[in-house]
Amino acid sequence: MGIEYDNLTGIPAGCLPGGNAEEVTSESEPTMSWRQQAQRLHKEAHVFYFAFKHPRLPWYARLVAACTAGYLFSPVQLIPSFIPVIGFLDDLLVLYLGAKLLRRVTPPDVLTECRQLADVAELRRREEIRSSGAIVAAIVIAMVWLLTAVTASGLVAAYISH
Repeated sequence: MGIEYDNLTGIPAGCLPGGNAEEVTSESEPTMSWRQQAQRLHKEAHVFYFAFKHPRLPWYARLVAACTAGYLFSPVQLIPSFIPVIGFLDDLLVLYLGAKLLRRVTPPDVLTECRQLADVAELRRREEIRSSGAIVAAIVIAMVWLLTAVTASGLVAAYISH
């Protein structure tokens, strides 16, 4: 029948370890944890934010992004969010479809540039979190809260005992 090629690399399937492309992709793709998926979603949100601000983004792509965000934050929705499961499912569906459509209508070079900007922003955020000033500030805030809790407990105990 001819040579079968892996769809992504163009390498003949017989040359890949395991014999065929299906076995290779199933072995090489680890399952993502919830935390990794949340981080990926956070990064995609940054990409879309930078894309929305990009000067070469077409007006209709901005309209898609604005309508998607507007629907999610609007109190008036087709299925209200306070309905237990279905309310959030329609929000998830609108978010998914909006992201897919935005990816399609955004020029690839703009998306690439925005992904690079999102990577830089992520690195900068991680550096800021790891800075010594942030660590000292977190410790000081924790100490103030602890001191306030101990003082309040002491005052309540003194009030109850009298």
